Amino acid sequence: MSMQDARPEPIEKARKANALLNAMSVDIEDWFQVGAFETVIDRADWDGLEHRVERNSNDVLDLFDEVGIKATFFTLGWVAERYPQLMQRIVAAGHEVASHGYDHARVFTMSAQQFRDDLEHSRKILEDSTGQAVTGYRAPSFSIDQRTPWAHEILAEQGYRYSSSVAPIKHDHYGWAGSPRFAWKPVAGSDFIELPVTTVKVGNRVLAAGGGGFFRLLPYILYDRAIHKMQKDDGRGAIFYFHPWEIDPTQPRVDNAPLKSKLRHYTNLNAMRSKLVRVGNDYVWGRVDELAALEGELAQ
Repeated sequence: MSMQDARPEPIEKARKANALLNAMSVDIEDWFQVGAFETVIDRADWDGLEHRVERNSNDVLDLFDEVGIKATFFTLGWVAERYPQLMQRIVAAGHEVASHGYDHARVFTMSAQQFRDDLEHSRKILEDSTGQAVTGYRAPSFSIDQRTPWAHEILAEQGYRYSSSVAPIKHDHYGWAGSPRFAWKPVAGSDFIELPVTTVKVGNRVLAAGGGGFFRLLPYILYDRAIHKMQKDDGRGAIFYFHPWEIDPTQPRVDNAPLKSKLRHYTNLNAMRSKLVRVGNDYVWGRVDELAALEGELAQ
């Protein structure tokens, strides 16, 4: 069967066809806006740096056209404010635009009111630039965790349908170990759902398997095995993510960043595009809002 053309409707149908729908997502931020560099690049300097996000995002759109993927673009309001034509191209191509906050501030660094204001500010920019309602959200650096018990309630209060903001793993950069691995309803009496980024369970350990650095740094076969294991054992679709700067091997280097950050950020940039084409052809992909509609039937 053609993995690109399949759009299974109910999850049971997808299981029987051995073609589970997976969600492809892109976190639109520029090379200097990543969490790894937040201690060495000041936000006040962003406008004076070389902007590559529009070019890189257009390259991602071309890649998706080549492979036949419709995806969700979690976009910073800061980017949409400066590149409205990029937002319009994303929507015109049939992709979903969702919120990534305004300027990549982690949720646990904000008060509840600051988070509410950030959501309102970024959503207005995104909706004004696309002409479409924004109903999905991903926290910068997967920063909704046990420190932010109010975050999901505010998202539901503001009319968001879903969030994909939790990484249910232990990690030195982010993570909410022990949180549910699959879609769940964090707000009592609401259909709002959280769609955690994909993990795989190996013995008693829960390991990252949702794309990003895991996908770029490690051999493709490890990702392929992890997703096959997750789908076989759990019967659920994967939620994959990456960033436009990950297909840009000639981006500027931040020499004063910590060594670990530089290794994570710059390793295998040359290989990322071909790996994305491969994973695009190997699995059935849709937008996050499509998977959210299916997973809403299963979420507890």
